[in-house]
Amino acid sequence: MSMTFFGASFDAHDAARAARFWAAALDRKVADGADEHDAVVEAGDPGNGPRLAFHKVPEAKSTKNRFHPDLITGDYEGETERLLALGATKLNEVERGGARWATFADVEGNEFDLIAG
Repeated sequence: MSMTFFGASFDAHDAARAARFWAAALDRKVADGADEHDAVVEAGDPGNGPRLAFHKVPEAKSTKNRFHPDLITGDYEGETERLLALGATKLNEVERGGARWATFADVEGNEFDLIAG
């Protein structure tokens, strides 16, 4: 195979603010040089998933999500509380067919799911 998944990019209003949220949520660090225009959250260990890049765009999020990550945790209640403390907003919670997850919005209003696992 000649290519591999390197990272994911988010459109953002304030790249550094969005990167700080995701770095804290995923227990990672924001790379040096982050500003409102561009910021990167490095993966560090490849087991932590891809690097995340944030880039300022002139338009605000309207209806479609810019990116929709799904996170999974064995400590659903604890991680829910931690995400809320970091500035996330809980939008919805679902229990269906033995599965449980919640949809949150990050500090820029982008939705993501936290799955109990």
